[in-house]
This record gives sequence, C-alpha cells and structure tokens, in this order.
Amino acid sequence: LVFLGNGPSGICLSYLLSGYIPYFKRDSVHPHPILQRKLEEAPDVSILDQDLEYLSEGLEGRSHSPVALLFDTLQRPDTDFGGTAESVLTWWQETDRAIPHLVLGRNAPGGAWHSIEGSMVTLSRGEWMGLPDLPFKDWLKQKRRGLRNNRATAEDIAQYYQHYVMKKGLQKNFRCGTVVTSVRKVSAENISNHAEEDLQANSDSVWNFNEKSPEVFQVDGFFKTVEGDKEPFSIYAENVVLATGTYDSPTWLGVKGENLSYVYHQLSALEEAVKNNSIGITSDPVLIVGAGLTAADAILFARHCNIPVIHVFRRRVTDPGLIFNQLPKMMYPEYHKVHQMMKEQTAACAGPYECYVSLPEHHVLSFGKDKKCVFQDKNGCQKVYKISMALVLTGSNPNLSFLPNNGIDLAVDNGQPVSPKRNPIDVDPFTYECTQDKGLYALGPLAGDNFVRFVQGGALAIASSLLKKANKNPP
Repeated sequence: LVFLGNGPSGICLSYLLSGYIPYFKRDSVHPHPILQRKLEEAPDVSILDQDLEYLSEGLEGRSHSPVALLFDTLQRPDTDFGGTAESVLTWWQETDRAIPHLVLGRNAPGGAWHSIEGSMVTLSRGEWMGLPDLPFKDWLKQKRRGLRNNRATAEDIAQYYQHYVMKKGLQKNFRCGTVVTSVRKVSAENISNHAEEDLQANSDSVWNFNEKSPEVFQVDGFFKTVEGDKEPFSIYAENVVLATGTYDSPTWLGVKGENLSYVYHQLSALEEAVKNNSIGITSDPVLIVGAGLTAADAILFARHCNIPVIHVFRRRVTDPGLIFNQLPKMMYPEYHKVHQMMKEQTAACAGPYECYVSLPEHHVLSFGKDKKCVFQDKNGCQKVYKISMALVLTGSNPNLSFLPNNGIDLAVDNGQPVSPKRNPIDVDPFTYECTQDKGLYALGPLAGDNFVRFVQGGALAIASSLLKKANKNPP
C-alpha cells in the first residue's frame, strides 16, 4: 500500500494502519443517545470492524460525509456546542493487524502546513486541528503555551504534526523529499523482480501481492537527495491512497497580462516584498483579488505594514456564500474587521479606513506592462488604477498531473477538472474508494473534506476497507 501526501489525513491513516485500533471506552457516555445505544451494542468490537454506515446514520453537523461526522463526534462529542467532553474512544495497539505501507511526501510530515506563513492563525479552533489520541491542547501545554482566542498558529500546527509522527512511532512509514510523477495500472505479470528493490527498507511485505490481483498500480517518481540530486524510483502496490491536498496550483484569472512579473498568486510574495523594502507606505497600492480568507489575510498583513490596498472581488458584500457571512463574529474578530471594511470603504463612498478601497462586484479585465490595471463593474463601467503589485488570491487547485488525464475521469463530473469544493473525486462514502478505479482511494480535500477535523473520518473508512481486504478483521 502506498499513499501520496503526508499532511494530516495521511498521518491519521498511517496511525490507523500501524495497528492502533479504536474501541468504545467502557462507562463513557456520548451526548447523542441513539449513537450511545449503538455503541453499547458491541463494546468489544473495534469501531474499524463495525458497520460505519449503521453507526453514522442520523448524525448531523458541518460536513457532508457521514463517516467524517461519526469519527469527529466520537473524538470531540459536544465541540460544536462549545463543550469540552472527552473522547469516548480508547486506543489499543494490535500489531498483528498493522498493514505495511509507505507515505510519500514532498515536505516533512504535515504537508502544506510547512508552506504557510508560521504566524498565520488557523481558521479552525486549535483543538479541531488535533489527531487521534494526542490532543493538540495537551501538546501545547507541554510547550507552556495557550491558544489565542481558541486558535493556533500555522507554525504550531506544523510542529505538532511532526511531533505526532515521532511520538506514535510512525516515522518508519514516511519517505519525505519525494515527488511522484506517475500513477498507473499495470499487469501484475509484467512486473520484473528488480522493481521490488527501491523503497523496501524494513517493510518487505509491501511487495507481497495478492495473487488474485491481475493488475497493480505502478508509482513512479524521484527522491530529492541532500546534495540536490534526483534519484528515480518505481513502486508497485495493490492499493494507492491519494491524499495530496489542494495547496499545489493557485487559480489563475486567465486575463491578459497575468503572467507579468508584478502579478503573483501567493500571499508569501507580499511578505517577501515588504521584507525587501520593494514596497512600503509611499508605494502605489497593492491590488488584492479575491474574497476568501487568504485575501483577508493579505489585507490584514498590508494594513499592519501601512501599505495601501485596492481590493477587488466579484461577489456582493452581503452574498451568503461569502465566507465572512458564515463566521461567528466573536471568534473571528479580525476577519469580521475585513468584512466591515469591504462594506464601508467602497470606491463609491469614502469610509473611515485609510489606505483601503473596496471594489465589490468588479472583475479584472487586464494587467498592463505599465502596472496599470483595468477593472469592470457589473454594469460594464471600467476603471483604471496604477498599482505596485497584484496578488490574485482566488483559491487553489490540486495538481493531479501524475494521474492519467489529470484525474478528471475520477471526478463526480468527469468532464471537468477535480476541485475540492465544486467537483471532488467520486468516492464511496463508507470506504472512500474511487468509484471509477478500484484499489485507488481519495482522502481529504480531494474527496471534498476540507477541514482537518473531518479528513480523519475518511482515514477511518479507508482503514476499515483495507483491513477487510487484507482479512485482518477478527471473526
């Protein structure tokens, strides 16, 4: 078994496949009475070996995935109501049920969390970022730190995930500094013996295929060595898990001049420009395009540095689909502040905020070589602004170039590219196996689960499915 991506979903799945098995904790009481009754029916059978569809039936919450809601409510029973009830799970290590696997990732364990500006505060509450059987707040206490407004920094999260892998003894399964270039099905008969050498390390049984499998997956790629060389590898596996997240490819607007040197698609470009003193208080405004949280983070950063901002976005400020209209004001005061600015400081009417102009229901028509940018409003009226740099922060897409046809054939709408929010990979809701390609699984944002607290249910579903396939379920 090989999985691609070593972020929180990959780490959680590695934990479950390393023989850590969850059971209902005797004498614990879950606040959901129907679920409590179901859990009491088979207290000696692990959650992995029970009927996940039966257990999750009737649960409601902030995810569309029944298994995500189940695993979340077992670990954090009343968290959505502000409660702090303890997990109703207890974990047993049953080494005979471990499934050998490799976790391939570009960075250290934690995935994209290592690429995010360390001081950024998470959208989710800190305790929701935790993984099974090691609460995040307990780890933070060891560092003699508390959570700011119940939220954590990206640096804390990245360190916690690395600590988790070491603490749970999972590091032998992880191969960092790897880039996967191709995943495809091949005939099992054609695999030559030499291909079994590359990544065996201490897990020989990874290569013992089930003789009934006529086809296996060939995973090709390369290691980046300390010297900067690229060492190619090929691995063969009966099952492959896609857990690569969505941080790879920022979305482009597709307008003229977007490839000019002053147009960027990552927040880090603004931080870099401030550090280099290439922009400052007296510069022309920075253009920020987008109305999500990354755009809001850019506005907050620019305001902190007193850099003027022009903020362009397509939606109305009152649009219920706008993320700001879905966040509790008390918990997210800084994002509420940005939303207030968007409403009160439009180009049409000057408001109380200096160095910020909001252009709702506008879109970019073109970027000029002279750093003049043309916008158009909903009525077709055009405006031109001179800017110092542009940040297009309208989301990102997964990079699935290693799959045939960029993975489009696996999506719910197989005529469109895979998109976590609009067109995820089509998976069985109780096994997370791709409906179009057996043996291939998708986890996390690729399967439509975009929050760390909910990606873990997908890991539970996959572990349950793989244990059944491997006949490692007790009778």
